[in-house]
Amino acid sequence: MLIHPWDDAKDEAEWKTWLTRHDFGQLVAGGTGRDLPVVVPTHFTYDGDTTVRLHLARPNPVWPLLEEHPRALLTVTADYSYIRSDWNADADPAFGVPTSYYASVHLETDVRIIDDPAEKAAILNHQLGHFEPGSGRTPVSATDTPDRRLLPGIRGLELTVTAVRTKFKFGGNKPVDKRAQIAEHLADRAGPLDAEAREHLLRRP
Repeated sequence: MLIHPWDDAKDEAEWKTWLTRHDFGQLVAGGTGRDLPVVVPTHFTYDGDTTVRLHLARPNPVWPLLEEHPRALLTVTADYSYIRSDWNADADPAFGVPTSYYASVHLETDVRIIDDPAEKAAILNHQLGHFEPGSGRTPVSATDTPDRRLLPGIRGLELTVTAVRTKFKFGGNKPVDKRAQIAEHLADRAGPLDAEAREHLLRRP
C-alpha cells in the first residue's frame, strides 16, 4: 500500500494499541509459484508484541500454500470513512477531490503450523478468553470428549511478526482548520464508522 510520511503510525505504541482492539483481518498466503494467493478472512488474537495466534478448519485451502512457503501477510483495515469531495476541497467545493480515511496494519510473518492437540486446545482457550470471557464455555480439552473428537478438524497457526507496515490516513496533509471542518462534517453525518474516523482525525497530529 502507498504510505505517505503523514500517514504512517506515529510510533510502535500507536499501531500496537490499535491492533489489540481490532481482532479480525485477512490472512494472505502466496505459496510457491502460484498464480494468485489464498486470502482467508479470520478472527485472531494478538499478544501486543510479536505473536498472533488463530485456528482454521483443516479443509481450508490455505494449508498447502503455507506448507510450501511458511510466510504470510496478515492485514487488518478498519475505522474507514468516505470523505466527500466538497468536504475535502481546498478552495471551490465544485472541484473538490473525494478521498477515504482508514487505518490499516499489515503484518509480515513467519508461520508455524500447529497440529499438536494440547497446543491447539491452548489456542482455543486463549481465544475463548479474549472473545467471550465469562461465557461459561468449558475449557477446551485435548483429552476429554467432545473436544478430543473435534480437535482433529482444525489446525492452529502461530504467526511471528517480522516486519510491519502501517497507514493511518486521516487528513495528515491538511491544515488544522480544514481538519476541524471535516471533523464537524463527520459528527453531523454520524455514519457507521464516522465516529472512529473522527477520533483519529482529531487525535493525530
